[in-house]
This record gives sequence, C-alpha cells and structure tokens, in this order.
Amino acid sequence: MTATDTLFAGSIPNSYDRLLVPMLFEPYAADVAARAIQFGPRDVLETAAGTGVVTQSLHHALPDARIVATDLNPAMLEVAAEHLQSDKVHYRAVDAQDLPFDDESFDLIVCQFGVMFYPDKQAANQEAFRVLRPGGRYLLVIWDSLDMNAASKAIHEAVAAEFPDDPPAFLARMPFGYADLEIITADLTAAGFDDIEFETIGHRSRLPSALDAATGMCQGSPLRSEIEARDPAALDRVTKAAAKALAKFEGPDGLDAPMSAHLVIATK
Repeated sequence: MTATDTLFAGSIPNSYDRLLVPMLFEPYAADVAARAIQFGPRDVLETAAGTGVVTQSLHHALPDARIVATDLNPAMLEVAAEHLQSDKVHYRAVDAQDLPFDDESFDLIVCQFGVMFYPDKQAANQEAFRVLRPGGRYLLVIWDSLDMNAASKAIHEAVAAEFPDDPPAFLARMPFGYADLEIITADLTAAGFDDIEFETIGHRSRLPSALDAATGMCQGSPLRSEIEARDPAALDRVTKAAAKALAKFEGPDGLDAPMSAHLVIATK
C-alpha cells in the first residue's frame, strides 16, 4: 500500500460518483439490498460507504432500519449526504479498523468494495465481529481478479504502458488485489467467523462512452495520484490512452464490458 491508495480527495469524489458509481458499483448495490431484505435487520452499519450508492439502496430496501454509513474520507460522505438525507440515516467519518460503537450494536454490517483498502483487514474483521449481535451478518462485496474485470484490466495495462519504467500498479495492488477466496476465508476465520458463504456474481460495466470510463478510473480514483506523481502534466494523455484501450468494448450504446465480484456473507 502507498500513501495515495486510500486518498479520495479534491475532485476525485465527484468524478468517482458521476462515472465510477454507475460503471462499477450500482449493480452490486442492488445485490446487497436484495440480500439485506432477506435478513430484515433493524440496525445496519455500512463501512467504506463512499458516495453512498449502497446507502441509498439499503435505505430504499429497508426504510424502517437505522443505517449508520461510515467512511474514512469525509469528502466522500459529503457527496453521500447530498444524495440522501433521512432521520434513519446517519453519516460518520470512521476508521473501520477501530469502530467507535458498542459491542453487539448492529444486526448487519455491509462493506462493498472497501475491505481491499484496509491496511489491517483482520482488525477490521474483528471489529465487525465485535459490534455484530449474535446471528448478525457481515456482508462483503470484493472484486474478483483483474483478469475477470475486462475494462479495469484494459485500463491498468494502458496506464502501465504510458510509464514503462515505473508503471502505476494501483488497480492490481488494491481494488483487484484481494480476490483469493482462501485468503478471504482465513482472514474472516481469524476474526472469529466460522459460518462463511460465497457467491461470485457477474455484471456488466456500462457507461455512455469509453472516454467516460477512462476518465472515471484515471481521474476518479487514487490511480490519478499515481499518474500525477509520475508526470503532473500527463493526466489527459493517459486518460486518452486508456480510452483507446477501451474502444474494443464500445458499441452503439456505449461501453459494455464484463465484470465479476465475490459476495461474501459471514454470520456471527
């Protein structure tokens, strides 16, 4: 992990919300909400909530549940709060590895595409176990390997080709670097979970254009910081190179590429 791997600041939150949320996160937010309805929780904690796409889905699915949406980055939560205000939803800047909540406070903890960014995943899992009530669920959505996420892989390779002597590795290292189900299982088991279920779910990455997708990833994620660290003037050039690499996924209706993620449910 580098100092920029968890940095979602400046213009990144708005680009992330406008482009990456529809491209990557909305389909899986619907999956999370569907599972949550089955569980019927009263008190829900969301970690790594980002700009709130899962928060919105959960609130619509569970209008009577109390939801505490947390993220390490206040700028992301500010965008989330612009999307949804409710007396049932509360936003807090919180480190998932050190939760400021009492033991057995929640029936459901949700983390969509966040655990990959935690420096100490076991600590985050232990905290989740601690604040869950007996019988409560810890629902994680974790990216499958980069090879199973075609658009992201194409962007990773295009950006790396622009800096052959020092290729940015953010995508391979962070969002797509925690796909091994045996490792995920070991980390959850070490935290105290012994009832763990997996489902690998495929969706489509869709946006109006390849350039939108390239802009979202290159300018709406910490990949931007890696690009600018190598050449502050290279952002537009690299974004165009990524868009060119994505052209093979672009049709009359825009970008359409396969993606894959693991949905993990650990029960206390």
